[in-house]
Amino acid sequence: MKNMKKLFIITIAAMTMSFGKPPKYETISFTVEGTCSMCKDRIEEALDKRGIRKATYNPDEKTLTVTYNSKKLEEIQLHNLVAIAGHDTELVKASNAAYMALPDCCHYREGAKCDH
Repeated sequence: MKNMKKLFIITIAAMTMSFGKPPKYETISFTVEGTCSMCKDRIEEALDKRGIRKATYNPDEKTLTVTYNSKKLEEIQLHNLVAIAGHDTELVKASNAAYMALPDCCHYREGAKCDH
């Protein structure tokens, strides 16, 4: 009976270890160019991806805070996702095509200001 109990405990321990460690979420903040709530929505939507728990953009401070699974994603990938959406970050500049696809009121490079 003692051997059965030991075997059961060992089996449970092995099964627990085989499931691996839970995801390691990390929170970082970085600068992103944008002007308004439309920019905020676009930037946050660009980061609505698997492995990203939360993304919050503050257009007044031009700061993006992202909580993500650092085992699945690298920080540069977050910058690239934002740049693909048309917004410059402190590490990656959006392509001219992506930037020009933004609404005119969101053209932050020309100093555009939004009323919304």
